[in-house]
Amino acid sequence: MRNFFRGFCLVISVIVLASCGGGGGSSTPEPPPTPPPTPPTSTPPDCALSAQNTYYCTMTRKGLSRELYIYIPNSYSENGDPVPLLFSLHGYTSRAIWNLGYTGFRTIADEEGFIVIYPQGSILPSTGQTHWNVGGWTTSSTTDDVDFIESLIDWTGANFNINLDRVYSTGMSNGGFMSYHLVCNLSSKVAAIASVTGSMTPQTYNSCNPIHPTPILQIHGLDDGVVPYYGNSVSRPIPEVIEYWKNYNDCSIMAIGDLIDSNGDGYAGSVEIHEECLNDVSVQSWVLSNFGHTWPSMPEADIHAASVIWNFVKQYDMNGLINE
Repeated sequence: MRNFFRGFCLVISVIVLASCGGGGGSSTPEPPPTPPPTPPTSTPPDCALSAQNTYYCTMTRKGLSRELYIYIPNSYSENGDPVPLLFSLHGYTSRAIWNLGYTGFRTIADEEGFIVIYPQGSILPSTGQTHWNVGGWTTSSTTDDVDFIESLIDWTGANFNINLDRVYSTGMSNGGFMSYHLVCNLSSKVAAIASVTGSMTPQTYNSCNPIHPTPILQIHGLDDGVVPYYGNSVSRPIPEVIEYWKNYNDCSIMAIGDLIDSNGDGYAGSVEIHEECLNDVSVQSWVLSNFGHTWPSMPEADIHAASVIWNFVKQYDMNGLINE
């Protein structure tokens, strides 16, 4: 019986070897197919004119498709003096194209000679809404928006006649939160910010790491029910935010004044200004009475937010107050 199994195994071995040998012929195995090239995880903006002086751009950053609009003022020249750059960031659930329309920066850009970029936030998978990743209600996000904005600063500086010491950020609501997030995490490339109806999330507040004295402007409605003036679980109270930046900038003088009731509705507001700060920066809080979660424009509000913002940030560069 053992000899039978021994012989049986030998026969099987011969058959297997013969089949593996391919019948005694020789052939060169075909190389495996070449895999398709891996798409690049990042590509620079590809832009096309979409309206007068306004370009719509698409790009890829860290494998994510991104969009933005760029407004180039009439006065811009490659051979002139380098111009400032302003980022205007939309709110949660909103769109860059809407922000371009309601903020009013394009007219001021033509008058003052600066470029405006309106980036588009990505989709937050947990809600399906557009957002900027700032912590708070966006903690489930994996989008690196600081890297996205930094890549736009670098690309704009390489392709336009930009003064990289005068890069500013402003935004409405989530865009205001993101402006604070930028100056806490990208301080080396952002000179000053203005937040409208935004604040700092606990995550931004607790991890904030600016590296230079930073001009801060906050505009907020006292009746804001979305981002309450006195804060909630995902946003720090505005007085606490102002106190943080006043202390960081080592400001020593505070002045408080009243806004003028320019639209005659019986309500106005107040302005709190902290001065005598490091590098002559300032920290300002403009509080609008009887005003909610809306971008302030006249005549609905007593101020034109875009003008207030530009008149504030344009005074500063990375070294503080510009001495002209």
